[in-house]
Amino acid sequence: MTEKPFAESCARNREPILAVLREVFADRRQVLEIASGTGQHAVHFGAALPHLRWQTSELPANHAGIRAWLDEAGLANVSPPLALDVDDPVWPVAEVDAIFNANTVHIIAWPSVERMFAGIGRVLAPGGLLCLYGPFNYGGRYTAESNARFDVWLKQRDPVSGVRDFEALDALARAQGLVLQRDFDMPSDNHTLVWRRDG
Repeated sequence: MTEKPFAESCARNREPILAVLREVFADRRQVLEIASGTGQHAVHFGAALPHLRWQTSELPANHAGIRAWLDEAGLANVSPPLALDVDDPVWPVAEVDAIFNANTVHIIAWPSVERMFAGIGRVLAPGGLLCLYGPFNYGGRYTAESNARFDVWLKQRDPVSGVRDFEALDALARAQGLVLQRDFDMPSDNHTLVWRRDG
């Protein structure tokens, strides 16, 4: 039996994120979570939002850990992980009316961020919502000293990573027909950005 992986950040941020999702996903039906990580978010949000079909996804190396969380939770509305690499030109998912992603765009290289948004453009239905959680810069400036330190740590770990500028992400979203709806201030100097697709 696979031991369940655990991320302290997921345990810390899950309630503030859930408060946002309760509001913005109230009328949604099918959510694709890009990069489900450990699986902790999926089981927490799936249990709290039973009206949603929550589709997990990750690189295959992380599937066993996600399945361990899903097997323990036994939630009928949370689906086993799809093998999804944001760099792939075709994603193994049909059209969805909502997408959720947390703490990914600052980890992956910028070309991968661009390809992620292109993929979102392929699978998000007209009128669909994209909900993106993490630390972001505004006007090229850090929103907090903690984010500046985090950015240094990220770049020391991997030079292609780093806290992304909101304006650059919004440009990628607009190129896919997405219009910013809300920008939620979150604890720990993070934000949740919500875009809606035209149509």
